[in-house]
Amino acid sequence: MSFRLGLTGSIGMGKSNTAQLFADEGCAVWDADAAVHRLYAPDGAAVAPMQAAFPAAIEDGAVSRPRLKDIIAADPTALKRIESIVHPLVAQDRAAFIDSATSDILVFDIPLLFETGGDANMDATATVSVDPATQEARVMDRGTMTKAQFDQIRAKQMPDAEKRARADHVIITDTLDHARAQVAKIVRQIRNRTHA
Repeated sequence: MSFRLGLTGSIGMGKSNTAQLFADEGCAVWDADAAVHRLYAPDGAAVAPMQAAFPAAIEDGAVSRPRLKDIIAADPTALKRIESIVHPLVAQDRAAFIDSATSDILVFDIPLLFETGGDANMDATATVSVDPATQEARVMDRGTMTKAQFDQIRAKQMPDAEKRARADHVIITDTLDHARAQVAKIVRQIRNRTHA
């Protein structure tokens, strides 16, 4: 039975890089955002049910995220209906990952781990964290959103302090080397505990 570690963290905290560090340590990583991308891609499992519910969301045989944003903006009830289609498919994708994974540690990269209660299905949780100024600078450096959009996203997410308080492990991502050392230590602790 593999050990299940839930990995979370707010926007700009370094979660994707940290997930890669776990992969480098031999852990199998399941990425919730990547799962949604697979489901939305042409021939993805979400395309047909989304086309039935929201025909305007489909573009070139795939679910268009920008069009979904427009639909949600225009209809406050749309998000719940979209989630009712997508969440079960994401759960199936995750179950398939668990069934096929051979690693002793499975890492679940889930942005809203605590918000959705996903931590209840984990053996332990880890959150990535960095100071607010670094967080903001990282997001702004991507050039994909405005300061107002970033503030809006950050306001919707569980505060970093609360995530740190709830997590079993806190990984400070101020530098890649520091993050790598912390990840290696967590993996070592889990392996020592599970192979004891």
